[in-house]
Amino acid sequence: MKSAVETLNPTRVRLTVEVPFEELKDSLDAAYKKINQQVTVKGFRKGKIPARVIDQRFGRGAVLEEAVNDALPKFYTEAVNEAELNVLGQPEVDITELKDGETLNFTAEVDVRPTIEIPDYSGIEVEVDAIEVSDEDVEKAVSDLRERFASTSPVERAAQDGDVVTIDLEAKVDGEVLEDGIASDVSYTIGSGELLDGIDEAVTGLEAGGEATFASELKGGSAAGKEAEVTVKVTQVAARELPELDDDFAQLASEFDTLEELKADSRKRLENMKQYDQATQAQERVLEKLLELVEVPVPEKLLEDEINTRKHNLEHHQLGQMGLDLAKYLEIQGKTEEEFDAETKEAAIKGIKTQFVLDELVNKEKLNVNQEELTEHLMRRAASSGMSPDQFAQAVVEGGQVPMLVGEVARGKALAVVVEAATVKDTNGEIVDLEDEDETETATEVAAEVTEGEAADGSAEESTEA
Repeated sequence: MKSAVETLNPTRVRLTVEVPFEELKDSLDAAYKKINQQVTVKGFRKGKIPARVIDQRFGRGAVLEEAVNDALPKFYTEAVNEAELNVLGQPEVDITELKDGETLNFTAEVDVRPTIEIPDYSGIEVEVDAIEVSDEDVEKAVSDLRERFASTSPVERAAQDGDVVTIDLEAKVDGEVLEDGIASDVSYTIGSGELLDGIDEAVTGLEAGGEATFASELKGGSAAGKEAEVTVKVTQVAARELPELDDDFAQLASEFDTLEELKADSRKRLENMKQYDQATQAQERVLEKLLELVEVPVPEKLLEDEINTRKHNLEHHQLGQMGLDLAKYLEIQGKTEEEFDAETKEAAIKGIKTQFVLDELVNKEKLNVNQEELTEHLMRRAASSGMSPDQFAQAVVEGGQVPMLVGEVARGKALAVVVEAATVKDTNGEIVDLEDEDETETATEVAAEVTEGEAADGSAEESTEA
């Protein structure tokens, strides 16, 4: 076999392959064997039909077609490996010449990873938010905790803001009661905004037994998005009572003996959260600066696949779980379809560039992923997916997604290397030391979020398949 490579552009090549006919022998033998198992010829046992009879009865062309289909992936892969190409996705194959007994010639056009030069990134400087926890932040955290321990007791008075009312609901559209438009004994806190628009005004001022009717756009169900006439009846009004903010509350709501200890712990927790947010912000801004330094051509077909993957994930996974379609989502977001397409394309380009650049850094810095790092990442991914680690691991293995997880961790380590070399200052002008943070963890999350479409990764995994 002989092969040659022609560079069509920085992200696409054409392979020209010439295969002597004798190298098709194994595939021809396999073709005759396969056809033998599929056809019946009178006078011959199944599987024992001579090749000359198959040629006469079914045509030599059918055998050649079967043999070529069997041989092409092997010869394509050999040509790719011989040229040391890092291909992306499936090739477009064209058989240019097939002469029985002489030769098989074909071309294969395929996208390849572009050659990327990583410049000196040690001069990157970014600014992040300073870690500041005010007394008001601590008071709000304690207040939120206090709300969780509130109790309720029925009262004989009109409902007011903050009360918990028990209500029955009936929704009509065009004068007809919806099949799924009736609900009874619903508990609702006035002012929480957790139900329909307009319900707070409708129930405020009603006593037990009172009812009101109001108009509201339905958020879900069979008539989602339609204007409905909603009748609400209050069956009970209950006042919420908050516990006193004292040492007894601290003992009730936490492992601490005093309110001051509880507040100190709340401050520490808030500081840790802001530290994590600061580290994530540093990763994101360093990544932005890094991408500005590197020229990365993006393969057109890969970009198209990435855009389609992101749209599919949004429409069929995220929006589907929320009971929304794309049109309703765009309406809520206040965006046109053109704006949405432009944003999706921009995000896809950034995702592909991020993966290419960080993968190149993995190679340049010779970064490896050990079993412990992979296991820790798998545990975090399992927790965020709502699955147990064993269930998630099984799904990953069965779905052939282990290389994807390894890639995520490796890219996180590459980004952490760049962040470590960068200068990070907060808004107060102070140098931020991120060494106490798990840089690889936050960097992995940042890199995975940017490249979330994963079309690029999926295509890379198919690099040796025809």
